[in-house]
Amino acid sequence: MMKLEELKDVKKVRELTADQLRHEAKELEDQLLKLRFQLVAGQVTNPNIIRAYRRSLARIRTIIVEKDMVGAKNG
Repeated sequence: MMKLEELKDVKKVRELTADQLRHEAKELEDQLLKLRFQLVAGQVTNPNIIRAYRRSLARIRTIIVEKDMVGAKNG
Protein backbone atom coordinates (compact mmCIF):
# COMPACT_ATOMS: atom_id res chain seq x y z
CA MET A 1 0.00 0.00 0.00
CA MET A 2 1.24 3.45 -0.88
CA LYS A 3 1.59 6.02 1.85
CA LEU A 4 -1.07 8.69 2.12
CA GLU A 5 1.42 11.39 1.10
CA GLU A 6 2.31 9.42 -2.04
CA LEU A 7 -1.37 9.13 -2.96
CA LYS A 8 -1.68 12.92 -2.98
CA ASP A 9 0.85 13.08 -5.82
CA VAL A 10 -1.35 12.57 -8.87
CA LYS A 11 1.60 12.03 -11.21
CA LYS A 12 2.76 8.98 -9.25
CA VAL A 13 -0.76 7.60 -9.03
CA ARG A 14 -1.33 7.95 -12.78
CA GLU A 15 1.79 5.85 -13.44
CA LEU A 16 0.17 2.83 -11.79
CA THR A 17 -1.67 0.22 -13.82
CA ALA A 18 -5.42 -0.25 -13.52
CA ASP A 19 -4.94 -3.44 -11.48
CA GLN A 20 -2.57 -1.69 -9.09
CA LEU A 21 -5.06 1.15 -8.73
CA ARG A 22 -7.87 -1.27 -7.94
CA HIS A 23 -5.68 -2.93 -5.33
CA GLU A 24 -4.87 0.45 -3.76
CA ALA A 25 -8.58 1.37 -3.77
CA LYS A 26 -9.46 -1.87 -1.97
CA GLU A 27 -6.77 -1.25 0.65
CA LEU A 28 -7.97 2.33 1.15
CA GLU A 29 -11.55 1.12 1.60
CA ASP A 30 -10.40 -1.36 4.25
CA GLN A 31 -8.33 1.27 6.04
CA LEU A 32 -11.22 3.74 5.93
CA LEU A 33 -13.53 1.15 7.49
CA LYS A 34 -11.03 0.59 10.31
CA LEU A 35 -10.72 4.33 10.85
CA ARG A 36 -14.49 4.72 11.09
CA PHE A 37 -14.66 2.04 13.78
CA GLN A 38 -11.79 3.71 15.62
CA LEU A 39 -13.56 7.07 15.39
CA VAL A 40 -16.70 5.65 17.00
CA ALA A 41 -14.60 4.03 19.70
CA GLY A 42 -12.84 7.32 20.36
CA GLN A 43 -9.41 6.03 19.34
CA VAL A 44 -8.78 8.43 16.46
CA THR A 45 -6.64 11.36 17.56
CA ASN A 46 -6.96 13.29 14.29
CA PRO A 47 -10.37 12.95 12.61
CA ASN A 48 -9.11 14.86 9.56
CA ILE A 49 -7.21 11.75 8.51
CA ILE A 50 -10.55 10.22 7.45
CA ARG A 51 -11.07 13.10 5.03
CA ALA A 52 -7.60 12.53 3.55
CA TYR A 53 -8.34 8.83 3.00
CA ARG A 54 -11.72 9.59 1.43
CA ARG A 55 -10.18 12.11 -0.96
CA SER A 56 -7.38 9.74 -1.91
CA LEU A 57 -9.91 7.00 -2.58
CA ALA A 58 -11.96 9.36 -4.76
CA ARG A 59 -8.81 10.40 -6.63
CA ILE A 60 -7.91 6.77 -7.34
CA ARG A 61 -11.46 5.88 -8.42
CA THR A 62 -11.46 8.84 -10.83
CA ILE A 63 -8.19 7.74 -12.40
CA ILE A 64 -9.51 4.17 -12.73
CA VAL A 65 -12.55 5.46 -14.63
CA GLU A 66 -10.34 7.60 -16.86
CA LYS A 67 -8.10 4.63 -17.68
CA ASP A 68 -11.14 2.43 -18.37
CA MET A 69 -12.58 5.06 -20.73
CA VAL A 70 -9.29 5.36 -22.63
CA GLY A 71 -9.06 1.58 -22.85
CA ALA A 72 -12.60 1.30 -24.19
CA LYS A 73 -11.95 4.04 -26.71
CA ASN A 74 -8.78 2.37 -28.01
CA GLY A 75 -9.93 -1.20 -27.98
